[in-house]
Amino acid sequence: MYPRYSKTLLKELLDEFRILYLTGPRQAGKTTLALQIADDLGMQYVSLDEPTVLASAQSDPHGFIDSFMDQPVVLDEFQSVPELITAIKLASDQLQPDERGRFFLTGSADIFSSAKTQEGLPGHLARIELYPLSVTEIAGNHFNLIDFLLADSLSVPDNLPRVNREQFAQTLINGGYPELQSKSPRARQIWFQSYIQGRLFKDFESIYTAKGDYHTKLKTLIPYLAGLSGNLLKYASIANDLALNDKVVKSYIEALEWMFIVKRIYPFVKNRAKRQTIGMPKLHTVDTGLACHLLGLKKPQQLLTSTFYGGLLESFVVMECFKHLAWAEESMNIYHFRDVKKNEVDIILEQADGYLIGIEVKASSTVRESDFKGLRKLAEWVGGRLKYGLVFYTGSRLLPFSGENKRYYAMPLSVLWSQ
Repeated sequence: MYPRYSKTLLKELLDEFRILYLTGPRQAGKTTLALQIADDLGMQYVSLDEPTVLASAQSDPHGFIDSFMDQPVVLDEFQSVPELITAIKLASDQLQPDERGRFFLTGSADIFSSAKTQEGLPGHLARIELYPLSVTEIAGNHFNLIDFLLADSLSVPDNLPRVNREQFAQTLINGGYPELQSKSPRARQIWFQSYIQGRLFKDFESIYTAKGDYHTKLKTLIPYLAGLSGNLLKYASIANDLALNDKVVKSYIEALEWMFIVKRIYPFVKNRAKRQTIGMPKLHTVDTGLACHLLGLKKPQQLLTSTFYGGLLESFVVMECFKHLAWAEESMNIYHFRDVKKNEVDIILEQADGYLIGIEVKASSTVRESDFKGLRKLAEWVGGRLKYGLVFYTGSRLLPFSGENKRYYAMPLSVLWSQ
């Protein structure tokens, strides 16, 4: 069993909040983690995947919740019965001020992401995302990328592991789903096929009121989005390429994001209020293993020679940032940068105090001065807010590059495998 380093944080939040919602893609390990915490803390565990339990919750949501008021409870796959939200709110309102950790909810669709839902539970709810395994968890190490980047000085460990191009590619093909880490390539393909047919389509139907032949549309759209990973998201272009309505495309992508199949990263602008309204978001697939399966990339050499490698490597680093945030000492916001002259930075990490770290991802073992162009343009735009800029690459050395009053480095991607 793989370690999940967010476990300590989840326990802490159960001491601080009445309701904890753990959300993330199916098969990411939420149920395993919830069962461990339920056992550690003496909580009841109830799965809404059980038909009888599901029927009871749908028939009488308030009565169902009231039946668990004598002991803290884990409600697994909570998104199956959204009617329970009102019942949970009422039960939470009736608790004593010092009562905490009464409801630990898990779900594979992000039903608590809307402002309207969260307004109904002011101060009562903590929401945490659990993604598939990070490379740190797979390796059983304790390295945290976010804490490493926020350290007073950057330095890579002396025992930095050597990771060659084929190993990087295999990491992307493997993805992070816990169940897949020990499976053969053939078994992995069968697992993904079952995941798409038996879970993805089922969950899509439950959270999206689709009309007409949505299966055919999804079967066309999802592989297309996998190939778009690491690129700007242009709804009209997708609609034109797939002969679909652009409003349908946007609504389907939103639903797939609620299900943690894809993730949109919004552009960084100085005005925080406008970050989701100005410019184009970038699209990333949450799990590169699923993306490789959808694109028919089964072997490292296939991936390395494909046009998708660079974008998928970028998505891999983006998602490692999100995964490591779950147990980092500080929280950060994640954006991308693109100016009117098309200067770009793949990842911008924004601290709570407004300081920034810029990251470019290169699928190359060498770094040139020109690879820092986007980072230098970002520095000109934000001034002293940029702490430093990095180019992650597949080489093995941490190397400094000159800059006007700024620090720039070529950083080996293999640092993710540090102890």
